Amino acid sequence: MENSMMDVSTFLFGEIIFGPIESRRLGKSLGINLLPVNCKLCNFNCLYCECGWTHHDLKNNKLPTRLQVNEALTDKLARMVANNHHPDYITFAGNGEPTLHPEFAEIVKDTIELRNKLIPESKIAVLSNATMLHNENVFEILKQVDGNIQKLDSAIEHTFQLINQPKGKIKVKEVIANLKRLSNVTIQILFLQGEHKGEKIDNTSDEEIDALIGALKKINPQEVMVYTISRSTPLLTLYPVSSDELSEIAGRFKKEGFMVIDTSEKMHSEQDDQNTSQKPT
Repeated sequence: MENSMMDVSTFLFGEIIFGPIESRRLGKSLGINLLPVNCKLCNFNCLYCECGWTHHDLKNNKLPTRLQVNEALTDKLARMVANNHHPDYITFAGNGEPTLHPEFAEIVKDTIELRNKLIPESKIAVLSNATMLHNENVFEILKQVDGNIQKLDSAIEHTFQLINQPKGKIKVKEVIANLKRLSNVTIQILFLQGEHKGEKIDNTSDEEIDALIGALKKINPQEVMVYTISRSTPLLTLYPVSSDELSEIAGRFKKEGFMVIDTSEKMHSEQDDQNTSQKPT
């Protein structure tokens, strides 16, 4: 295996319910993992994925059942409520693409009912790669969540294939066409730079940003989240963009009239906190 494809310190979520964790985007987030706890399962093989490389498929892996998810979430929420420790969000994420679960829509319905009963002030989010929107059950249930957050790292086919490495015949124009159908969508875009197999990786160029702006005008999202790498990646030759560059990109989206969640401000805060903690007392 070549050096650029070596696994580094990526990680998997070892439970159905995990956290809550502090999220740059969602605050105090209680996670739901609908995928195996011992491996990543996804129809993307993103170069930057914190869960590592995609080596497995749906046919050969055991997924948690609808009942198991409901029981685990009920138990966790009951304990959190008893301790007056409410999450800002209950978030479907985990070890890959959550919408691949065959009972995804039913599980989200259960979660909405449970949320309404136990912690009505908390919101429900789904982090997805937007590849299952052709499935009407998935599409319809996503219209009912508070945070319908869909990935779009590039609107240029070659870059989309390079960064996200989708399985099968997934094309970015089809992803964009399906995203256009959603009225409650937030688009998340991860900006990065680096190299893979001798090819430059950079979705921050003027060409890339112009293409994303064109796609966003078609999609008309409620919000656009811009962020960069903050954790270990399976590919050793990637690096994040600077907070200043991320802020500049966010500014270009704002000028086009989009509501932008700019995590560069959070990056500055984290850097300030780190610098302060390293100063002698």
